[in-house]
Amino acid sequence: MDSDRRQLHIFFFPHMVPGHTLPLVDTAKLFARRGVRATILTTPANAISVAASISRASEAGYPVETLLVEIPPAEAGVPENLADTNSADAQMNLLLSTARLRGPFELLLREHRPDAVVSDMFLPWSGEVAEELGVPRLVFHVTSFFSLCLFDTLFHHPPPESSDGEEGELYAVPGLPHRIQLDRSQIPDFRQHTPQFAELFAKAKQAEKKCFGVVVNSFYELEPEYADHYRKAVGMKAWHVGPVSLCNDHHGDRSARGGAGVDPDKCLSWLASKDPRSVTYVCFGSLCLFTAAQLREIALGLEASGHPFVWVVRDLAGKGGPSSEPWLPEGFEERTVGTGMVIRGWAPQLLLLNHEAVGGFVTHCGWNSCVEGITAGLPMVAWPMFADQFYNERLLVQVLGVGVSMGGAMRYTLREEERPLVGAEEVARAVKVLMGGGGGEMRLRARELKEAARAAMGEGGSSYGDMGFLIEELLGKQTTPETSRERREMMGKQ
Repeated sequence: MDSDRRQLHIFFFPHMVPGHTLPLVDTAKLFARRGVRATILTTPANAISVAASISRASEAGYPVETLLVEIPPAEAGVPENLADTNSADAQMNLLLSTARLRGPFELLLREHRPDAVVSDMFLPWSGEVAEELGVPRLVFHVTSFFSLCLFDTLFHHPPPESSDGEEGELYAVPGLPHRIQLDRSQIPDFRQHTPQFAELFAKAKQAEKKCFGVVVNSFYELEPEYADHYRKAVGMKAWHVGPVSLCNDHHGDRSARGGAGVDPDKCLSWLASKDPRSVTYVCFGSLCLFTAAQLREIALGLEASGHPFVWVVRDLAGKGGPSSEPWLPEGFEERTVGTGMVIRGWAPQLLLLNHEAVGGFVTHCGWNSCVEGITAGLPMVAWPMFADQFYNERLLVQVLGVGVSMGGAMRYTLREEERPLVGAEEVARAVKVLMGGGGGEMRLRARELKEAARAAMGEGGSSYGDMGFLIEELLGKQTTPETSRERREMMGKQ
């Protein structure tokens, strides 16, 4: 940072689940590398999962720190560890309970008076507090510009209510740069949720319209039409600053990101015995659950594909996981010794995706996983289930050309028992397309996007530049150009 200007101080306040916390922590570290004093707000239990990464950044001389948001003793409805969400109902209760952190957040804001707050979209009340105290609030989204455009359009132009929403009935989303059709059963239906959640989502949309702007974990070259559409047609000020996971350039950050799990060295040793680009990495994020029957079909499909695999399975008792009813076919692990590795619980995903032996990624299409797969240069099998995942699937498969759909009957639902069973044959087919000759063009395109992602984050790149524009605007030094295209043209003239 130039010695002749003051140091900017920003609060970063994530929603306390891994898929929301990790990218915002990465974002805070990136701002700290640019000289911004970055303070991450977290609960005592959740601070443990990011402590090592923050310590390394601080020891490297970057001004990043954590500040604890203490949960009031009387608020028994807020779990000590806000990442403990073992079911769809628990996830929903968590979203609704975070408003109880409003009081402690306000106290911290009054005490420290930061120059700005970057908070998760699911914390709309943080915007109300910031507005009351005159602190600019930026909304952090853990999804793509493409999905943000779809969410906005469908919020204002939902499918006609006369539709019965059955599978196979397509709805053409109006007004987008591409012709995007969605199965009506895959469009979020807030009638599935509690009225309180529908109210929360509406409040989040209202708060977004009043905020200083939006920070997105994406890069311009990935989705230029939708970055511009979001800014112009939707009318939002937005800055793309990703892929933020690329800040984890230290082996320790990659291996321990998000907490402790399987021994990273054991994984790397196993992968080192495999040919380059021969292994399929299979992981469905931190919130997606499967029935025991579906897990068995995945296992049989991976075995039948004939390709080596690393499969990450959530370790949750009573939820169709390793601690409940039998979920692996009899003799599966014995038959796949040497060709398959099953990881129960948390895995060092960044480390594994970027290993030269890994050649493809089967994913639930959560945005963090999508962008991490893109930065690793991997084609993907898209198996969406809820939230923005069906939108991201369209982006991967239809717009970017780096994905193949799992296929089968898939519909939006938070509850694993409500999903149609995807058979082993379908799983094997998708993996064979991904890893075989059918994935050649996807693989080439994925490698191109990998290079573009790294260029975007480097000095002079689009995301590096956008973060600089945001810092300067918060310092009051300039007005941000209307679109990323204009910003890039400005950078070229400097």
